[in-house]
Amino acid sequence: MIVLGSTSEVAQAFVEKSLREGEKFEKIYLLTSNRETTERFARHIDVKFLQQAEIIELDLMKEIDYLKLEGINSSVLFCATGYLGEGTEEGLYDNRNTERIIDINYSRLVPVMNFFAQKFESRRSGTIIGLSSVAGDRGRQSNFIYGSAKAAFTAYLSGLRNYLFDKKVHVMTVKPGFMATKMTEGLPLNPKLTATPKQAADAIFKAYKSRKNVAYVLPVWGVVMLIIRNIPEFIFKKLKL
Repeated sequence: MIVLGSTSEVAQAFVEKSLREGEKFEKIYLLTSNRETTERFARHIDVKFLQQAEIIELDLMKEIDYLKLEGINSSVLFCATGYLGEGTEEGLYDNRNTERIIDINYSRLVPVMNFFAQKFESRRSGTIIGLSSVAGDRGRQSNFIYGSAKAAFTAYLSGLRNYLFDKKVHVMTVKPGFMATKMTEGLPLNPKLTATPKQAADAIFKAYKSRKNVAYVLPVWGVVMLIIRNIPEFIFKKLKL
C-alpha cells in the first residue's frame, strides 16, 4: 500500500483496519513530511502486525524528487493529504493561507497522484482511494477556499475514475464530513455528524471492498449534502453556513 499523508489519523486507522482484516502487502510505503511522527507509526505496525514499512519523505510545498518514488509499486494508493487552513473570516485575504490550501489539497497533490496513477495504468490493476470532503459539494461562506480546492480534487478523482475504468484501475472518492482529528481540534462539531478516525476507517474499508465509486463516511452526510446542493441560489446566498 502507498499512503500519501501518512500522519493522518484516518490514514493510519485505515492501514490498521486493512491489516486486521487480513490484507497482504509486501511493503507499506509511508509518504510524509513529518518523519518523526511517521516513524512511530511504522514501528507500531511492525510490532503489532509484523508489517514492513518504508518511510519516504515527501513535502508538497517543496520540489518533488520523483526519482525517489520510481521504485514504489503497490496495489492500493490511499491519499489522505489535506490542509484545512484558516476559515474565510480569518484567512480569506491572507495569500499565504490561500496558496497553501490550494497547493496541498490540489495543485501540488495532483501531479503526485498522476505519477502513481500512471504506474497503476501500466500494470492494469489496483485501487486509488482519495479523501476529498463534503466541503467540495457546494461553496459555503465559512470555508470556500478550502471547499473550492476539495471541489477541484473531487472533480479530478471523478475524471481519473472515468479515464482509468477501462484500464482496470478503480478510483474511489471518499467524502468525510466532520472528523474528530487533530486538524479539527477546538472546532464546535456536532457529535451526530462527526466520525472518529476508526469509524472512518471502517466505513472506507467497507466501501473499498465493495468497489464503491463515491462514499460518504457517515451516510447522513449524503442526505445533508443532497439538501444543501439543491437549495436555490437566491436563498442559499443569504444563509450563514
